[in-house]
Amino acid sequence: MRFAIVTETYPPEVNGVALTVQGLEHGLRNRGHDVDVVRPRQQQDGTGAAHELLVRGAGLPRYPGLRFGLPAPLLLARQWQQQRPDAIYVATEGPLGWSAMRTARRLGIPVASGLHTRFDEYLPDYGAAWLQGTALRWMRRFHNQAEATLVPTRELQQFLLDNGFSRARLLARAVDGSQFDPNKRDAALRADWGIEGEGFAVIHVGRIAAEKNLGLAIKAFRRIQQHRPKARFVWVGDGPMRAKLAEQNPDFIFCGVQRGEALARHFASADLFLFASRSETFGNVTLEAMASGVATVAFNYGAAREHLRSGHSGVAVDTDENFIAAAVQLANDEEMRTTLGANASRAMQRLHPEQVVAEFEALLSELASRRRCHAIAAA
Repeated sequence: MRFAIVTETYPPEVNGVALTVQGLEHGLRNRGHDVDVVRPRQQQDGTGAAHELLVRGAGLPRYPGLRFGLPAPLLLARQWQQQRPDAIYVATEGPLGWSAMRTARRLGIPVASGLHTRFDEYLPDYGAAWLQGTALRWMRRFHNQAEATLVPTRELQQFLLDNGFSRARLLARAVDGSQFDPNKRDAALRADWGIEGEGFAVIHVGRIAAEKNLGLAIKAFRRIQQHRPKARFVWVGDGPMRAKLAEQNPDFIFCGVQRGEALARHFASADLFLFASRSETFGNVTLEAMASGVATVAFNYGAAREHLRSGHSGVAVDTDENFIAAAVQLANDEEMRTTLGANASRAMQRLHPEQVVAEFEALLSELASRRRCHAIAAA
């Protein structure tokens, strides 16, 4: 079958949405399907691969390095009339996503959408909490045009159904256990961080941005330092707050964006992963830390609620005070850290990316089959 994926973010951009979408694309192609990708042109792009349709984009305000796609209804209509997909997956709700949704509906092509980001939950971090209701209505209007809206957790699925999103369906996430593995721990990398012997490394992986609740992670780390003065805080990623954090915290170690095996080594070489974000739709990094055997403290929602058993494979909390307390407790209890990390790694081995792709394939095939049946009945 032929499928099309429309996304406003794609590698080499590094974020959970880009990497998840690329994983689904590659998975479908490995299962024998033709997959066309529609995305904004990035700075390093030439003509693009044969299966890519590159459209004009613009920089995302306050997010250097990320772009959104501009509407391209005529280009999309021409492309999909020449090579008609059996079904389309629209992964993002930006201007390109809206024009793709409308074009597909006009051409009678079935569409599934993906809700990867709760934009309404980002707004308070940017001084616009008063727009949350408007953002949620905008997202509902977009996703209710699709024949299915794919979400990564049962918690989010129920929230959407309770708030008027009519066709929310679960598509779970997984992690590549062959890449993220405790055996990737690297003594030389720890030495580069200035950690020797019984030294202690706290790690944060992700966008260095306001919506990640970084102040709480820093507060927890400073409390850890009262017990372990030689502890180091390692930051993997980039974002609009990096320069400010580096200026305010000269003892922090900023490693920039890491990918593939390098990212796996950074995760496995840490002793504690602090994930203070309260705005994640899922949080792929939680699964990556767990698969790497790193004791994890996170808030009890998204990936943590779905996959982390608090007290068994990590610690999931509900308040800032409990977040800090859990971080300090784990920093001081090596046996508990080791046990939680080992349990987490074993739990992640039961998640299989191939199964997620198979479920994605089945859903798109179902939409295509249903549309064909309707067309035959109407003939």
